[in-house]
Amino acid sequence: MSGASTFLRTKSVETSVQTDFVRKNEDARHRPHRVIVVGSGVAGLVTALTLKARCREARLPIELAVVTKSTIDESNSRYAQGGIAAAVMPGDTVESHIADTMAAGAGLSDAEAVAALCADGPARIRDLIAWGVGFDTEGAVPGAPFEAGLEGAHSAHRILHAGGDATGLSMESALVRAVRRVGIAVLSSTFLADLVVSAPVLADKVRSNVLSDGLSPQESSSAAVVGVEVIRGGVREVLTADAVVLATGGLGQLYPHTTNPVVATGDGAAAAWRAGALIADAEFVQFHPTALAAPGSFLISEAVRGDGAVLRNAAGERFMEGVHPLADLAPRDVVARAIAAEMARTGAPVLLDATSIGAEELARRFPTISEQMRRRALDWAHEPVPVAPAAHYWMGGVATDLDGRTSVPGLWAVGEVSCTGVHGANRLASNSLLESLVFAHRAAVALADELGSGVFSPTKSGMTAVFTDFVGENVSSPAREPSRAEVQELLWASAGVARSEAGLRAARTQLNGWAVQVAHDDASPEAVARLETANLLQLGRLVVESALAREESRGGHFRTDHPAPDPAFAHHLVQSRAHPEPRLLPTSIAAALRPAAPAAPAAPAVPAAPAVPAAPAVPAAPAVPAAPAAPAVSAAALSPSAPTPTPATTPAVPTVGPSPSGPTPTPTPAPAPASVPVGAIAAAPSTPTPTPAPEGAGHRERVTA
Repeated sequence: MSGASTFLRTKSVETSVQTDFVRKNEDARHRPHRVIVVGSGVAGLVTALTLKARCREARLPIELAVVTKSTIDESNSRYAQGGIAAAVMPGDTVESHIADTMAAGAGLSDAEAVAALCADGPARIRDLIAWGVGFDTEGAVPGAPFEAGLEGAHSAHRILHAGGDATGLSMESALVRAVRRVGIAVLSSTFLADLVVSAPVLADKVRSNVLSDGLSPQESSSAAVVGVEVIRGGVREVLTADAVVLATGGLGQLYPHTTNPVVATGDGAAAAWRAGALIADAEFVQFHPTALAAPGSFLISEAVRGDGAVLRNAAGERFMEGVHPLADLAPRDVVARAIAAEMARTGAPVLLDATSIGAEELARRFPTISEQMRRRALDWAHEPVPVAPAAHYWMGGVATDLDGRTSVPGLWAVGEVSCTGVHGANRLASNSLLESLVFAHRAAVALADELGSGVFSPTKSGMTAVFTDFVGENVSSPAREPSRAEVQELLWASAGVARSEAGLRAARTQLNGWAVQVAHDDASPEAVARLETANLLQLGRLVVESALAREESRGGHFRTDHPAPDPAFAHHLVQSRAHPEPRLLPTSIAAALRPAAPAAPAAPAVPAAPAVPAAPAVPAAPAVPAAPAAPAVSAAALSPSAPTPTPATTPAVPTVGPSPSGPTPTPTPAPAPASVPVGAIAAAPSTPTPTPAPEGAGHRERVTA
């Protein structure tokens, strides 16, 4: 099957334009660049909008399509209640936002990524306003200062909301309208079955674009992602592209209790893994502490506690004050573990008491939650409601640099599916929407620059395309196919809020004894559901392996048998198909993916010159006065007509965060190891894997996870 065999340019039903053509085996030199964005949450839509605008400004022809699993507006972004954090209020600073983010990350946040996130935030908020997002203002008066809220582990009121607790929905709706205005093609109800690559994904040695045993980048890769295989309308299709951007969200459906929608089955991350991409920090799953403990659970925003709600045990007693100095507003990992421990101790749910806020204010500030309470006949204005932790966010994901590049050429990733190291071991509340916004913008700018440079186009070489395959490492024979519920319950019990070596080892054995098989030519709805389960099964293995390797507790990862942080583990863990055993990364994620500069050739020997008399001393130049500190960005400066503020110079970033167990500070990270000799963790040897079938052998009877 040729790498340039088929590109289906399809206008979405939203723009009421029918499929207009299918082009086969055309001369790639005489066509626009093609980019496919997979996912239609904030990260995907911002990538598409920004890329479209940049290419238009550069007069660069581009064919751009957004592929989305459900409808264009169904994603994790839609359900984000808490808001978006940015240092835009008078008195707040980028430096303060950086410090809070680093502290929440428990010593594992990459300073360069955090600085980019926080410094770019104000400008990206202006972008949202220009796209039509109406942030809440004081007294609901247009032009008034933003009504900024406070959430856990933030030192300032910097959380902006739109529509009260419907910030994600407001942002998503505005971005969808913008996508329709500019005519970006959208392929709805289109499932990502796999990535298409230009050469064998694995051979007898490590792929050159995946980190080696010594964890140093190698030469450029001989393989590249050149498109996607999708299932749409009961048909499998291949869409080729010069670049594929994954914006597919997280893996919340790996657990039975989650705040994520049903589409969050980790399809993009699993496909990237099969294509050979590096996965980082898989063990770090954030469990939101306050999901309603009732059938049809939903998230109760942290902003409710920011407005004065408190947690009580079954006896009505507050218990967070003795756990952390910030009490009910402690970092999410601390609160989630405290709630789980209290529930285990008492055998009863923990209660969220919001009665002090008052019925009128609850209805005004949290209309979505209030409506959900009414549907369940719960009067939260007058009675506490039961809450429990639920899987909420994946800090891990496909490793990327700060511009969205993965370890596989042609493949980019943004949003929750990616891992820049910005969140470290625990994401700070309301930084997820900001991450999607900031890093999607950066990826689009970088991708447009590469497309315009004329050197970036994997499909132009006419390389042979092959399909990756669902992998079943260490699957026993005969393997049994599990139900999705079995996978979810196993992960909840073994790799949930609290983990242990015994539980993780048992889970690994069970996961490796399971397999999901789907015929390659099956495009039925049942096949899609089973492929989703296969993706979850593969990601479950990655989470368990990484959690087992990290013999400490840090951020969202808590080991009952290793309850304290260990400085030796103050580094990211990475995995790939070539090296499935987790390895410690001695650098930041972005640095690991940064191409190594070629060594300069040695200069020829030059005969020694005769001695020259010393020149007279030159007087020292006068000292240059330091530039004044940049002022904090105010809310008034964020009108769409105002110029984009230049980010302040990146300040020094602290490297020590709070301990996952509470107020005890995390020990200063130890120097990065030259290789990986930490405890039982060692670099895995290259794992020989059968080379995929040659061109023309694209048909497979089945794929296995």
